Amino acid sequence: MPSKIRQLPLDAVTHHHSHDFHQIVITMCGTAEFEIEGLGGLINPFSGCIVPANHEHYYSGNARNRQLILDLPEDAPALSGEQRELVALFDAPRFFSLDDPLRHYLAFVESEITHTVSNANVFQHDRLASTLLGSLKARLGENSQTHHERLNMGQINRYIQHHLADELRVADLARLACLSETHFSARFRLQTGLSPWQYVRRQRLIAARQLIMQSRLPLADIAVQTGFANQSTLSHAFKRSFGMSPRQLRRDFPVPSPAVSSHPRRTLAVHSTPY
Repeated sequence: MPSKIRQLPLDAVTHHHSHDFHQIVITMCGTAEFEIEGLGGLINPFSGCIVPANHEHYYSGNARNRQLILDLPEDAPALSGEQRELVALFDAPRFFSLDDPLRHYLAFVESEITHTVSNANVFQHDRLASTLLGSLKARLGENSQTHHERLNMGQINRYIQHHLADELRVADLARLACLSETHFSARFRLQTGLSPWQYVRRQRLIAARQLIMQSRLPLADIAVQTGFANQSTLSHAFKRSFGMSPRQLRRDFPVPSPAVSSHPRRTLAVHSTPY
């Protein structure tokens, strides 16, 4: 699926959603506010944010704002084939500012998307996007030399389990390994095959599934205890991952009544998939 570049103002009213494609939002004028899975920031002119796919984000615009938005499916030409390495930009949410060369390039991008006939070449937006992504990666990335020392996944898993209900950030996990966020994310993906955010989301879902099957807690409480914004967010992510809703799972695996069981109630232990 091709990428799409568009311009629009953001509403002053705060909205929130998630989507199955990556996104880059850059403020061209005015200001905007974004919060991405607990990471928040104000986006001034020629600043922007990286929104990885399936990350719940809240956003609003201030004054007469105008945003340049890149919608980037993971199978888009700008992120696949020879450009595949650019997908590492979306391992974690982050905020950035543009230097003068990139500001000039954005002026060119705006001119192109304004004056190019939309149906003339369906991949023109991908060509424009790949240049911007490559330039961002060069500026935001660090030394790409591969480090072979393995991360301590036991330590990382214990930290995740103790903070499931908190606003876990990649920076928190990176500090455990004494690495920068970018370096940590690259090594984490190399070792596990997942970005840190994908891994944390999976651990939240595993914990939620165990609580659904082994407790009588209301689903809203389970959502809070496992780090989801609300019951609806949990249900959406749960069905996408497990193919059924939390309510369906609870119907299929009812918890025995405490009066029936002769054994003392045990504390739930959540186990992570080893790597």
